Amino acid sequence: MSTLTPLNNSYDEAQVLAAVSVALTNFYTSLTQKLDEVNLTKILKRKNPYLYRAKGINNAVQVVDSILSAYVSSSEETIFGNTFFEPIAIVVSGGQKAVTEGVDITVDKDNTIYSIAVKSGTSVFNADSRKRQEQNFQSAQKRAQQAHRAFIPVVGYGYGKKKVSVQNEKFYKELAGKDFWEWLTGDASFYTKIIDYMGDRPDEFAASFEDAYNKARNRLVRDFTLKFCKEDGSIDWTKLIEANSGD
Repeated sequence: MSTLTPLNNSYDEAQVLAAVSVALTNFYTSLTQKLDEVNLTKILKRKNPYLYRAKGINNAVQVVDSILSAYVSSSEETIFGNTFFEPIAIVVSGGQKAVTEGVDITVDKDNTIYSIAVKSGTSVFNADSRKRQEQNFQSAQKRAQQAHRAFIPVVGYGYGKKKVSVQNEKFYKELAGKDFWEWLTGDASFYTKIIDYMGDRPDEFAASFEDAYNKARNRLVRDFTLKFCKEDGSIDWTKLIEANSGD
């Protein structure tokens, strides 16, 4: 596939600022909701209690800190990709929200339909998910053919670097970090400007997020102590293993 020319050389900075502000609000709202809904029984079923014992973990707080930190870490990456990068990419590309599953943005320009799947980082795909992405692009391609348009599919990663050799290049383009944002905007510095556009907004959310985190932590410690600690306060590993792996 040949080198792509920028989609939009005249993005509206005021619109970008507004999109970043809304995106940050949505990110923290979604992440806080995940914290409010966290359930000890469900989250423990996806963890390895044998590993906790092997590491010499002996109190409820240590277990909860481990599982809650991992839970937030896995949740925030997905939520950030969906609530932050995608809406900003829509604004600066001049495109619109796509209707095809697995495609986030559609740009109809110069008799060509660009189908863009926006991902957070470059490590999101395994073999199965990459295959599904390819199938989604193929569905979008059929729509473009029906509209008698040329078709260019792109996977765009909000951050990181992705260099694909010509020999390994697929029928879709992959662009990451600076390359992705420069293609959308024509601005080689846009990927760094995103931080500036955030301003002080993240600081405004920090206190409320910390409060939600501490409440979730306290609830999990309470529930873990009631369900999986003996009268003397030690962890009842048998109960924990049974809840995780038993009937």
